[in-house]
Amino acid sequence: MKRNSLSSFSVFLWLLFTAVVLQAVESAKGKYAHMLFNELFEDYSNALRPVEDTDKVLNVTLQITLSQIKDMDERNQILSAYLWIRQSWYDAYLKWDKDKYDGLDSIRIPSNLVWRPDIVLYNKADDDFSEPVNTNVVLRYDGKITWDAPAITKSSCVVDVSYFPFDSQQCNLTFGSWTYNGNQVDIINSLDSGDLSDFVEDVEWEIHGMPAVKNVITYGCCSEPYPDVTFTLILKRKSSFYIFNLLLPCILISFLAPLGFYLPADSGEKVSLGVTVLLALTVFQLMVAEIMPPSENIPLIGKYYIATMTMITASTALTIIIMNLHHCGSEAKPVPQWARVVILEYMSKIFFVYDVGENCRSPKREKEEERKLEGDDGCQRRHKEVRSHLSKRNDDCDLKEKLNENLNKSCGVHGESIRGNCCSCYRMLIKNIEYIANCVRDHKANRAKGIEWKKVAKVMDRFFMWIFFIMVFFMSVLIIGKAA
Repeated sequence: MKRNSLSSFSVFLWLLFTAVVLQAVESAKGKYAHMLFNELFEDYSNALRPVEDTDKVLNVTLQITLSQIKDMDERNQILSAYLWIRQSWYDAYLKWDKDKYDGLDSIRIPSNLVWRPDIVLYNKADDDFSEPVNTNVVLRYDGKITWDAPAITKSSCVVDVSYFPFDSQQCNLTFGSWTYNGNQVDIINSLDSGDLSDFVEDVEWEIHGMPAVKNVITYGCCSEPYPDVTFTLILKRKSSFYIFNLLLPCILISFLAPLGFYLPADSGEKVSLGVTVLLALTVFQLMVAEIMPPSENIPLIGKYYIATMTMITASTALTIIIMNLHHCGSEAKPVPQWARVVILEYMSKIFFVYDVGENCRSPKREKEEERKLEGDDGCQRRHKEVRSHLSKRNDDCDLKEKLNENLNKSCGVHGESIRGNCCSCYRMLIKNIEYIANCVRDHKANRAKGIEWKKVAKVMDRFFMWIFFIMVFFMSVLIIGKAA
């Protein structure tokens, strides 16, 4: 027991001694840090470029880390991004011997105390021209200064929406010194591309790279070169949201347009269906127009909307023409001979269009099936019906002969005067019967003419229905193929 208590007591003393030593070291380093700070900045000025020879170029190493894409405003063509900007350079007047300061190799001080390069974003599209965030800089004993500062940048980006919503964008972030030329401050890429290791995944855009390129440009105002570093952010839009909310409803609505030709002409809903579909597509077109910039490049989905709206307008116009054909009455001209041959004979068979009022089971087929089912009994029954019909016709003929004989007898009994009156009545009766028969024949002919026009309209409906179905299908395949 005594040995255990002595060992635990020794461990406690060792820990206490270590803590005291570390506290003394820290207090010593703090004392040396204050001493170093006072000595370094006693005669230091952050207004001038920190080089011993003014003809010497000061190299600034630039590194950009993309943390998050805040917003992509296609209409105003502005990209908002959250960046971490790291700049490092060597200050010739901020060096010390770390052995003189108890091995102190680095200190952290406010960035406004040292000279900083005036590197800005050239294509900035923000109204706020505030200064960079005054974060601390890390100062090393050899004079190297590292400045890490976060920034939310709004840069101009030329947005090409020709293939929206299957588009890819390239947005440039150009950094360079605003006042120093390349003979005074030179910018060096820390990496060949921007750092994407800490990027927060965006819900709308995929990042496919951020290559960096150094450019040296000579402007018209000055003869000195001005270097800059351009980071190209390659973005690919995630199109699932737009497919399910803009493209798929349009495709489904466009397939309703050909069905307007399938509606019966007497329903009164053929034109209203086309107008309703046209209005629905107009709403979607306005939604896309609110998102896209007012440029000459029409997006792919906008072209699809316009083509579909044009097709629906044409289908509505054709529907009106076909309805006029359907409602041709007795006063209309007869169906031309070429229309009878081409439309009523050939096209009606191709598109399986039967007479008005019939379905696919025509009366001829029904009679053939009845004959197969009835067999010989049915044939005998039909023979009996034919004989009875013939016997009725013979009876009618006998009745007509009896009437003529009675009429002649009556005329012979009552004399010549009565005979003349009866004959004139008989002739008037015959004339009236002939007039009624002619009216019935004319009515049947006019009715047959109207039925022919209705059948022509029905065949044309089926023809245009399949034509527009094929057009909608190929338009949908075409837009998917262009997107791929």
